[in-house]
Amino acid sequence: MNLYKQRLLCFAALLVATIFLAGCASTPSEDSQIREARSTLDRFVDRDPGLKAWIDGAHGYAVFPEIGKGGFVAGGAFGRGIVFERGEPVGRTTVSQATLGAQIGGQAYSQVIFFRDDAALRTFQRENLEFSAQATAVAATAGAAATTSYERGVAVFIMTRGGLMAEATIGGQRYRYTPID
Repeated sequence: MNLYKQRLLCFAALLVATIFLAGCASTPSEDSQIREARSTLDRFVDRDPGLKAWIDGAHGYAVFPEIGKGGFVAGGAFGRGIVFERGEPVGRTTVSQATLGAQIGGQAYSQVIFFRDDAALRTFQRENLEFSAQATAVAATAGAAATTSYERGVAVFIMTRGGLMAEATIGGQRYRYTPID
């Protein structure tokens, strides 16, 4: 392996490690996380008023106010969120993502995962839910909620918060769940 490739791989590994360590650095209080999750839901509804019907009709949903993502050949993402069942907070969750392929940049986005029924929510809580790198996510834009449906009991909406990322990658997202005591 030539020196250029070695440096490139070292830089990519350092970038991925930085993203994950930044995500693990501090944990906001539970109350502030719940407030931030509810505020994020309001921003989603401001972007697409049709999402209010999703919030009201879903058995549950997981709200990630901010997921940080970055990459250069190898990439990663991390975010924290709150899980709601019938509108009440029931747990905390994290998402981590790893990707490999042509990519460069950094981005922050919010994500909401809706669970149609109890079975879909329980699957998520057992940490059995994994996605290929956002293959099933729908951008939250005006009217998107009206043209989206559940797939295997789950629907995912994202809203870009900032940054720029160009990518053609393979990878996946992994979720962790912890009940609120």
